[in-house]
Amino acid sequence: MATTSIMPLHIGKGRTMGRAISDILDYVENPQKTDGGRLISSFQCNSRIADSEFLFSKKLYASKTGRQRGADDVIAYQIRQSFVPGEITPEEANRLGCELARRFTKGNHAFIVCTHIDKAHVHNHIIWNSTSLDHTRKFRNFLGSTRAVRRLNDTICVENGYSIVENPKRHGKSYNQWLGGKPPSHRDQLRGLIDDALTQKPADLDALLKLLQEAGVAVKWRGKGVSLQAPGRDGFIRLSARSMGQEYDLAELLAVLAGEKKHSSGAKNIHHADLPKVNLLVDMQAKLRAGKGAGYMRWASAFNLKQMAQTLNYLTEHKLLNYADLSQKAAEASVDYNSLSEKIKAAERRMAEIAVLKTHIINYARTREIYTAYRKAGYSKAFKAEHESEILLHQAAKKAFDDLGLKKLPTVKELQAEYTALLAEKKSAYADYRRARDQMKELLTVKANVDRLMGYDKVEPERDGELHKEH
Repeated sequence: MATTSIMPLHIGKGRTMGRAISDILDYVENPQKTDGGRLISSFQCNSRIADSEFLFSKKLYASKTGRQRGADDVIAYQIRQSFVPGEITPEEANRLGCELARRFTKGNHAFIVCTHIDKAHVHNHIIWNSTSLDHTRKFRNFLGSTRAVRRLNDTICVENGYSIVENPKRHGKSYNQWLGGKPPSHRDQLRGLIDDALTQKPADLDALLKLLQEAGVAVKWRGKGVSLQAPGRDGFIRLSARSMGQEYDLAELLAVLAGEKKHSSGAKNIHHADLPKVNLLVDMQAKLRAGKGAGYMRWASAFNLKQMAQTLNYLTEHKLLNYADLSQKAAEASVDYNSLSEKIKAAERRMAEIAVLKTHIINYARTREIYTAYRKAGYSKAFKAEHESEILLHQAAKKAFDDLGLKKLPTVKELQAEYTALLAEKKSAYADYRRARDQMKELLTVKANVDRLMGYDKVEPERDGELHKEH
């Protein structure tokens, strides 16, 4: 089941067109969200320099047409395509996103599809250049475009065996409400992190704060009080009953740590698996060559220091200080992930075969009498002209059976039972697949950081996870 929404992306006040395009693409191409860039695909552009390509196409458009717009100019459009957790693999979601983008733009606009896996649900960000490939016109949003995108998305999902929202309401719930929850607030995120830290039985407040810092929380002492900042958040929140609730008041937590009270959680809507521990180090030299400024480099230096500490913590915690052990563990995780991935793909292939076979069996039964009459008529051309569609369907079904070497056709009921079993198997395997993927990603990230710090890495040109090019 997938939901979609379409939105125009403007230059905005105080930004150049180049800055606006770069800001948009930097967010959707974030390697922490796209499995290190593996889940980025593009059409008629290179995702690494798409901001420059989009900007160049707009200059050609202005040169050819003489048309210029200001801050209200639409530089690109975005479709957000979200899927229910567990129904689809990230790779399959990326493929469907590319198909949706290509069919909706009719192949007339360059686009990028970035599949994000940093949330509980897999979702795509589809960005396409408002300027056409021939630089003579722009895509104009039209009345009913959201409905058109939804209908096309539903068609693609049905064609590929995925469920859809049967009767969407015009003013329905947000996607997070549809899933049964909403993203956690800053306070809820801190409550969840404190709950996790307390499960490790810290001896005192210093031990608790150390566990929180290892989880990426910034800690600040203000007099006798303590303030916290969750990873990725702005501002500090004081550990007090007024700010965090009675269960997270500093005095209350000290009583829990002393064993005088039992802690009761007040956290809501927390997705603990979404909090990454280790991220890839930023290649600062590459960013300098790409034109990043001094402000970005200061941020990158601080970010890299944090990731070095997180990497060391991970190696120590998992007893992988020996490089050979780390390499072996990473290789084993990759094998485990690839095995589960192949299992899911095999199930998907068989499910696709079943869907096609069911169609042929139904067509074969429906057109049997017509084809029998056609044969009795001596394969008459006049009879064929009158019943051509039925005869062609019957012949296509018969050829499919012969190609598969079927001597006895299975019943539609048997095929449906097999399909249901495969779907259940696929959904069951996907939970293990996500676990194996996350473990592999974490180990490979740690290993990549170690390789860079030790100088083991070799400089090679990077590639998109899957670059879609059509000429």
